[in-house]
Formats: sequence, structure tokens, C-alpha cells
Amino acid sequence: MFGGLTGEEGVSAAKAIGAALAIGLGGIGPALGIGNAVRGAMDALGRNPEAAGEIRSTMIIGAALAEAVAIYAFVIAIVIAFVI
Repeated sequence: MFGGLTGEEGVSAAKAIGAALAIGLGGIGPALGIGNAVRGAMDALGRNPEAAGEIRSTMIIGAALAEAVAIYAFVIAIVIAFVI
């Protein structure tokens, strides 16, 4: 299977690789999304400082929704590593 690993060792290796891929790839999207959201909010604040309250609250809601995707990826990685 994996470099000569068979049976229980191969399953353990596959679980470790699957969990690592789940959290690694699942964290890239939210990180990019939150970065873009903060950049956009800073640009908007620079153009219209009077709207800081609305921009800030909208940015925080968007960042929380993007962070939820990373939490889902973490949960899937934990399930792969310990349950399956």
C-alpha cells in the first residue's frame, strides 16, 4: 500500500495523510478569504471613515463565516484521525 506498509500500518498511514490533507487544504480557503475581507475593509475605511461601524461589523460577520469553514475542516480531520 504505502511504501511496503500492509494491514494496520497502511491504514494508520492513510488516516494520517487524510487528516493532514483535510486540515491543510481546508485552512487555505478561509485564510485567503479573511485576508481579502480585511484588505477590503481597510480600503473602504480609507475611502469613507464615517462608515467605520458598518464596515467593521460586516467584516467581522464575514470573517466569522469564513472561519467556520476552517472549523469544519478541523472537525473532519479529527474524525478521520480518531474515528475512522
